[in-house]
Amino acid sequence: MPETRKKTNLLFIFFRISFVAVGIVLAIIWASREQRWRKLTEINPLVFACSLLIFIIAQIIIGLRWWLLLRSQSIHIAFFSAVRLHFLGLFYNNCMPGSVGGDLIRAWYVTKHTDKRFEAALSVFVDRIVGLVSTLIIAVFFYTLFLRGKSIGDLGPQKESVFVGIIKEHKTLLFWFIVFVIFVLSGFLLYGKSRAKLKKAFTYISDRVFRAAEKLKKAILLYCKKPFTLLAAFGLTVLLQIMTITGFWFVGRDLGISVSIKYYYVFFTLTWVLGAIPVSIGGAVVVEVMLMKMFSDFAGVADDSALLALALCQRFVWLLASLPGAAIHLFGAHLPKDFFIDYDRPIA
Repeated sequence: MPETRKKTNLLFIFFRISFVAVGIVLAIIWASREQRWRKLTEINPLVFACSLLIFIIAQIIIGLRWWLLLRSQSIHIAFFSAVRLHFLGLFYNNCMPGSVGGDLIRAWYVTKHTDKRFEAALSVFVDRIVGLVSTLIIAVFFYTLFLRGKSIGDLGPQKESVFVGIIKEHKTLLFWFIVFVIFVLSGFLLYGKSRAKLKKAFTYISDRVFRAAEKLKKAILLYCKKPFTLLAAFGLTVLLQIMTITGFWFVGRDLGISVSIKYYYVFFTLTWVLGAIPVSIGGAVVVEVMLMKMFSDFAGVADDSALLALALCQRFVWLLASLPGAAIHLFGAHLPKDFFIDYDRPIA
């Protein structure tokens, strides 16, 4: 790995860890005030366990979705091999701070199961796209069906966002901060070496975008020949998303959050998409903050303690469901039992 790229990856890892660490410290301080953490001790263990079980079943369905995409390209790995690789990727996405994400891990190891390496790696990319697009469609569908045209005042008691209040209170400081950022960026552009580094970074990002676009183009050409497989993948995604969110709705009801389940279908799916932005580890802090703000600002839920418990319950479910991925890696269950198993009757 070139030295520059290695330094960039280390800086990226440091940023993600720092982002999560600062978020956790601020969350602990905020939760300590007025004992907002108290709802965590009131969660019914049986309800939480049911939510965890539903989420694990949903992950197995994701493994099935990816397995179907692989088979559409005549890659015949065993179903449980696909499931194991998915749980391995889930562990890396939710628990590991490194620059190598779960999708890259899946793409790397699935190529050990077949000689069709390009198609196998591309299936991971397609699987991710199907998941994100389906999640957005679910959010838009439920918003259009239930919440379209409603203002905050219609959805619940009017409540000024904490974020908006901070901006109003410190608007002068914010203005000078923006001026400072513009000044620093201008200095970078005027200074020769800095300008060269920015140009290099822009070239690198453009190259990555171009490669992603090429992969998307090839994926469209390959998978458009299998439209029923894509429809099946979409249907499975809708099923697992609804299952998972319904499980968290039961947790919310147990915590005393009595809003309609339609808010869950919109808010949870939107925060999952936002959590895919790689600024933290597994969307930590980003997902929790956005979920609490949406329920508070748009559904009128005033119980911060219950919202905190709901957001943390989701995080605990994700982490617990990711642990099998660690065991799979430790025991080598993600590796094929033979050099090639790309046959009609796979042996692993």
